[in-house]
Amino acid sequence: MIGIVDHGMGNLMSVRNAFEYIGAEAKVCREPGELAGADLLVLPGVGAFGDCMRNLRHRNFVAALDEMVIGSGIPILGICLGMQAMAKRSFEGGEHEGLGWLDADVVRIRPAGREYRVPHIGWNDVTFEGNNPLFADLPADPVFYFVHSYHVQCRNSGDLAATCDYGGTVTAAVRKGNIFGTQFHPEKSQDQGLRILENFVRQGGQC
Repeated sequence: MIGIVDHGMGNLMSVRNAFEYIGAEAKVCREPGELAGADLLVLPGVGAFGDCMRNLRHRNFVAALDEMVIGSGIPILGICLGMQAMAKRSFEGGEHEGLGWLDADVVRIRPAGREYRVPHIGWNDVTFEGNNPLFADLPADPVFYFVHSYHVQCRNSGDLAATCDYGGTVTAAVRKGNIFGTQFHPEKSQDQGLRILENFVRQGGQC
C-alpha cells in the first residue's frame, strides 16, 4: 500500500488517481496512524514551505515520517513542495526549518534572461544525473510539467538526480538512498510521468 501524506497542501486526489490508474493501491492518510503498514510513502505539496512544515508538525507527521523513512528505510517520493520539505531549510518568505533529510537549501529560481518568468510554469525537458531507478525505461531528455518558484540546492552533488535548464540550472529531482523527490509533477506529466510513478512502485518490492 502507498501512503499519501495529507498535510492539507497537496494535489492529493490527482496523485492518488494517478497511482490507481497504474494499478497501485494508494491511500490518502490524514493522520500518522493511517500510514501504518505502508510499503511506500508519498509527500505531495503545493504552496508555501513555511505553511507546509507548520502543517506537518501540527498533524504530528514529522516524527512518524522520521521513524518510517530514516529509521525503517521505507521509500518515499516527495513531489514539488514535498521534495523541498526534505531539505534542511528554505528561504521562501523568511528562513524555515525543513525535515533535514537532505543537506540542501530551498532557494528562489533566478533565471538569466527576461524571457524566463517566475514562477516556472509549464513543460521542460530534464537531464538525468547518475543512475536513478525512477528514470528507468525513459527516453533521454524526457519532458515533465513544472509549477514552482523555488528549487532545492544540494550541497552534496550525489543527491542530485536530475536537472533542467530554465535560464540556468534548476534541480528537477533528488535521490538519497530510499529518499526520492521530483520538483516536477509526475501526476500531471502524462505517459512519462506515469512511468516515474510505476518505477517508484517497483521500489516497494525491493524494500
